[in-house]
Formats: sequence, structure tokens, C-alpha cells
Amino acid sequence: MKIQICPNCNSNNYIKSGIVNKRQRYKCKDCNYFFTVNKIGKKIDDYYVNKSLQLYLEGLTYREIERILGISHVSIMNWVKKYNIKRPYNSSYHPTYKIMNAQELGEYFSNTNNIKGAGVVVTELGDKFMLIKWERFKE
Repeated sequence: MKIQICPNCNSNNYIKSGIVNKRQRYKCKDCNYFFTVNKIGKKIDDYYVNKSLQLYLEGLTYREIERILGISHVSIMNWVKKYNIKRPYNSSYHPTYKIMNAQELGEYFSNTNNIKGAGVVVTELGDKFMLIKWERFKE
């Protein structure tokens, strides 16, 4: 397999830099990053990164997102820092969320009492849907 770009900075300006564990090692001349053809470690699909950040912006905590998507809360924290995500703060509302299939979602929206007096967002979550609803705190 031939390397095309540096996995760190996407530059194609790299050189060979020895062999480690019977694999060719490369060094990027632009960012000084060392890498091999078969990079060790797993990369989380961009779909889950986007969903995690969406849910974070909707007001869910790192642990709630971890339970829903099965992704480490530490990874989510790192993505929030990496992409400099800031969520708006309004203390008079709090989010509640439910995971439903298409039929349950249709039944939910057919009852107008479920959507009065609150903002609602629906996002796809694999073959199900997540409904996030903002409600005012009861005082």
C-alpha cells in the first residue's frame, strides 16, 4: 500500500524514515509527524463525531452522549476542544430526549400536547430517531 498524504496535516511532502516493527516509517517534512502505512489505532467514523457534537450542542452531557452512541465521553470532550464548540447557555430551559422508531415518532407528533410550549429537534440515529425537547424549568 502506498502512502498518498500525511494523516496529520494532509501534506504529500514526506520522506522515508526507517523501519519500525517490520513496517516502513515516514516523516512529514511539513509538520514533522512520523507515521506508517498501516496506522495503529482505530478511527471513529465522521458520522459519530458529527452526531456527538450535534447532541452536545443540543444540551446533552458527555456521559449522556456516551450512553446513547457508545463513544467514550473523553473522545467527545476532545472533539469539543478540537473544534472549539461553544453551546449557548440558557438556564430557564433544559433538554429531555427520547429515542423512538418511525412509528413511535409519528404517534408522538400526532398528539399536539407533546409539542406545545417547547422547541423540538429530531435527528437520525441509525435506524431510529432521537427527539430532543426543551422545556422550561418548573419553579
